[in-house]
Amino acid sequence: MDSIIRPLAVYLFLLVLFRVGGKRTLTHMTAFDVILLIIVGEAAQQALLDGDGSMTNGFLVMLTLVGLDILFSWVKQRSPRLERLLDGTPVIIVEHGRPLTERMSKSRVDENDVLTAARQSHGLERMEQIKYAVLERGGDISIVPLPPSSSPG
Repeated sequence: MDSIIRPLAVYLFLLVLFRVGGKRTLTHMTAFDVILLIIVGEAAQQALLDGDGSMTNGFLVMLTLVGLDILFSWVKQRSPRLERLLDGTPVIIVEHGRPLTERMSKSRVDENDVLTAARQSHGLERMEQIKYAVLERGGDISIVPLPPSSSPG
């Protein structure tokens, strides 16, 4: 039974940890983020297995984790409220060329991130050319450009 309770606890802990950590941490990973993820993985392994290196225990742990993931995706499909709680919602971070700094700060996104997304997706060079920038649930930044006749310059 310990091989089911431990993965459940670790899964829920990591779910909360990454949810609190924010969207940006999962999509724009630096070398430090990768190292941190490896360390977290090692710590999670220790917490999951508790010194029991048997294949049976390892298989049970993996089965529990995958089962929890399937269960959460099934529950999220049936409960939009829980889905918003677990996955978040898209957030408008630039509106009509004006950065919404409080939202950007809370999401740990800066103007350079927005401008990078604007250059990559639409070839835009200035914040004033952006009608909306949206931080999506998965951490990507979507850009809606102003129509060419509306942009200054």
